[in-house]
Amino acid sequence: MNPDDIALDVNFRNRPANARGIRIATIRFGIAFWVFVMIVAAFIIGATSDVSRSFLFYRFVDFVSLSALALALSYLIFLLHEKSVRRRTSEDSLPLLIIASFFLSVALAALWAGSHALYPVIAAILSLVPTGTTNVMVYFGAAWGILFAWGCLFVALIYAFELNDRKVRLAAIREEALSAQMRALRYQINPHFLFNTLNSIAGLIEEGAATQAERMVLSLSIFLRTTLALDPFHDVPLADEIALQREYLEIERERFSDRMSFSIATDADVADALVPSLILQPLIENALKHGVGATRGRVEILVRACRAGDRLCIAIENDMPRNDDGDMPKTSGLGVGLKNVAERLRARFQGNYAMKSGPVGEGRFGVSLELPWRLA
Repeated sequence: MNPDDIALDVNFRNRPANARGIRIATIRFGIAFWVFVMIVAAFIIGATSDVSRSFLFYRFVDFVSLSALALALSYLIFLLHEKSVRRRTSEDSLPLLIIASFFLSVALAALWAGSHALYPVIAAILSLVPTGTTNVMVYFGAAWGILFAWGCLFVALIYAFELNDRKVRLAAIREEALSAQMRALRYQINPHFLFNTLNSIAGLIEEGAATQAERMVLSLSIFLRTTLALDPFHDVPLADEIALQREYLEIERERFSDRMSFSIATDADVADALVPSLILQPLIENALKHGVGATRGRVEILVRACRAGDRLCIAIENDMPRNDDGDMPKTSGLGVGLKNVAERLRARFQGNYAMKSGPVGEGRFGVSLELPWRLA
C-alpha cells in the first residue's frame, strides 16, 4: 500500500457514515419493515386465532414493546459502528456488526419473551381475559427472528451509507490531489518562463539596448500580471491564450530580432474554443530553446490551430538546427516543459486527448495537440 492509500484509509476510518442520513433512512425503512410485519402477523392471527378485545390489546402491547426493542437494537448497533469504524475499515467492521446483531437480538428477544410473565398482572389490573399459557420459546423464536432480520437490514443500511460516503470523500480527495498536482505543474512552468525572459532582458542591457530592455520590462510586467490573474483550473478561450502567447513571442523577438520570426495562423471558428490556461506556454518556450537557442541561423516559429470534427487541433513548429555532421539531431523523450504539458493534459482530460512531438519535415520540429472541442 502506498502512502496515498494509507492516507485515504486513515481518513475513511476516522469518519463514520452520515448519521443524519442514516436516521432518516432508518425511519423510512423502519416504517416499511414494521408495516410488512404487521400485515404478515394479521394474516397469521386472523387464520389461527379468535380475535377479541383482550387479544387485540395483548398483540398491541407485543407490537409496541417489540418496536421499542428494535429501536434499541438499532441504537446499539449504530454506537458499535461508530466506535469500530474508527479503528478498522468498513469491510472489517461489517462481520462484527452482524455478529453483534445476532447476540443482541438473542438478548432482547429473551427479554421480550420473559416480559410475558407480567401479562397476567396486567390482565388483573385492567380486568382483561388472561392470555393463556403460550410457550415462552415460541415468543422467543418469533421475536428473535424479527429482531435479527431488522438488525441485518440496519447493518446493510449503515454499510450502504458508508460506501456512498466513501465514494463522495474519495472523489473530493482525488479532486484536491488533482488541484495540487496542477498547481505544482503550473508553478514549475512559470519560473522557467520568467528566467528565460529575465535572461533576455539582461542580454539587451548588456548590449546597451536600454529602450528595448525597458519595453521588454513593461511587456513582462503585463504578461506576468495576466498569467498570475489566471485561474489554472478554469479554461480560457483559445483567442485569449493566443493573444497572451503573441505577447510573449513579441518579447522574445525584441531580443532575437535579427534571426527570429513567428507567425500565427488560426481559423476564425476556433477563437472561442476552450483550452487550459497557459497550455501553449511551455511549447513555445520549447521551440525557442531548441530552435533559436540552439543555432545562430534564422528560425521561424509557427503556431497553427484549426477544428477537425469534435477535436481542436493545435500545432507549434520551429526550425531545427543541424548538428556538426550536417544531420538533424535525434529527438528522444520529452523535456521538462513538454512533460508538464503532457501531465496537465492527462490530469485535465484523462485519456481524451492526443499529444505528439518530433520532426515534421526537413529541418522542422513540431508539437501537436488534439483536445476535445468545447466552446466558451
